Amino acid sequence: MSEAEAEDEGGERGERIAKWLARAGVASRRDAERMIAEGRVKVDGKVIGKPATFIQPGQAVMVDNRPVANAQRTRLFRYHKPDGLVTTHRDEKGRKTVFDALPPGLPRLISVGRLDLTSEGLLLLTNDGALARRLELPSNGWIRRYRVRVNGMVDEGMLAALGRGIIVDGVRYAPIEAGLDSRKGANAWLTVALQEGRNREIRRVMEYLGLTVNRLIRVSYGPFQLGALPMGAVEEVNPKVMREQLGLGVEEAPRRRAAPKAAPG
Repeated sequence: MSEAEAEDEGGERGERIAKWLARAGVASRRDAERMIAEGRVKVDGKVIGKPATFIQPGQAVMVDNRPVANAQRTRLFRYHKPDGLVTTHRDEKGRKTVFDALPPGLPRLISVGRLDLTSEGLLLLTNDGALARRLELPSNGWIRRYRVRVNGMVDEGMLAALGRGIIVDGVRYAPIEAGLDSRKGANAWLTVALQEGRNREIRRVMEYLGLTVNRLIRVSYGPFQLGALPMGAVEEVNPKVMREQLGLGVEEAPRRRAAPKAAPG
């Protein structure tokens, strides 16, 4: 049996430590691999340096010298991110993060994708790094919808042309659906929908069209909607709804052992 087969089938070799940390909600799998490379992860008191290390049930895992509990039940939350928060657990500039602002009593969470500092709206959070990665995959084909306020003269013909894709500063962006909703003075509200969601994609494309984005609100991420969720509020997605929206049957739904709250990574 190959290593991949052993991992997928829960074979005798156990589970790769990076995947185990992701399921435990410590970080995404990629970030967990980085933590391992930095020597921040111990198994049974010994620092490990390879993400390919396998772990067996009952082994003690520590991150930054804090014990990590076994994985909990997979949970997914909708969060209405306010302007002015960074979507990261640690910010080198000392700015307030999304996770600093969350109400107490929640499990250790990671974000599904990101919203930049000045963007608002729907941010999905989960305690399962593997699920976060799954929800971010471009192969889902999920549409992200935004309400965008811009300053400048809006050319509706140029907005419509975005549906054919566009190249900005040598970067090719996939088709973007954009339409004018209203105008008021020098400002206008647009509805923008895209699949890729590259870093600052909407701002860069609008700047190319001669428009300055002065407010950007994500209103949906795939099947999940911001709705009337108040700014700064967080609400758990019903597990049954989560399974239905992700196309999982009951037998396929993530099953994770209940455990005490995991230590921060």
